[in-house]
Amino acid sequence: MIELETGKYAQVLPLLDLVEINTLFARAVLEHTITGKVYTDNPDDPRAYYIAHPYGMSLVLGDTGNDAFVGAVCEYITNNKGGRRTAEWLQADPAGEWTGIIDAAAALHNSTIGLGEGFTAENCSRAVQCNTRVNFILDRTAFAAAKKAAGRQPAHIARLDGEHFTALEQGVVPRFFWRDAAHFTAEGAGFVLLTEEGDVAAAAFSSCRAGGQLEIGIETLQAHRGKGYAFAVSLALIEYCLNHGLEPVWACRLENTGSYRLAQNLGFRPVLTLPYYGLAYEA
Repeated sequence: MIELETGKYAQVLPLLDLVEINTLFARAVLEHTITGKVYTDNPDDPRAYYIAHPYGMSLVLGDTGNDAFVGAVCEYITNNKGGRRTAEWLQADPAGEWTGIIDAAAALHNSTIGLGEGFTAENCSRAVQCNTRVNFILDRTAFAAAKKAAGRQPAHIARLDGEHFTALEQGVVPRFFWRDAAHFTAEGAGFVLLTEEGDVAAAAFSSCRAGGQLEIGIETLQAHRGKGYAFAVSLALIEYCLNHGLEPVWACRLENTGSYRLAQNLGFRPVLTLPYYGLAYEA
């Protein structure tokens, strides 16, 4: 895996455009919305890429004919050199051969560390987890019905501004997807639900925005979960999208039942699933 010069990121975009899954996070890296990293098999004649977003999301795509690159990707996935200390979730272009390669590497790695002998991938960071990623599309009729059924929403919903950006520190929050507060307020969008004291209880925001699409990020603070706040701020952001000619985008792990159910309650419908790999790391 050879790091690609940032000035060459644009050359990856035509290949990314052919990938038929939600890849907005990868596009954000390639278009320099956020600082990530791109690796390739050959910087002079690139045919395969590994795109890493700083939040811990990655995408592998392209040709699988370079054995050295394939081997390096498998070594990285399984953390054989022990360099990864935080979680990372990988998607592969389903049109290529990467899924089979990753499945085989994960199965071999998990068997060598004794997976199944008293522990599972979910409770062992050194294992490669094999989950499912779901891409949704908004059914506008279902959204309108959900909005009508929900009735009047809390009055204390406000646009997410620079002060809120700074205050939101943990979880799925804007600081991990935008360079700074000024960058977010200039190019992003979001809404927060505030407590009577003016503190943020929940937020829905653009984690990525490109090509007429806006991907929704959502976070509810622990003390305010189970109150319907995530629905309220998400509804506000979806309305913003529709009023501004943007397609709202939702994607999550199938295993994240809260996000999956919330998406459906808002009128999103699952249209595609693909493997989603939690890479091995040293906790």
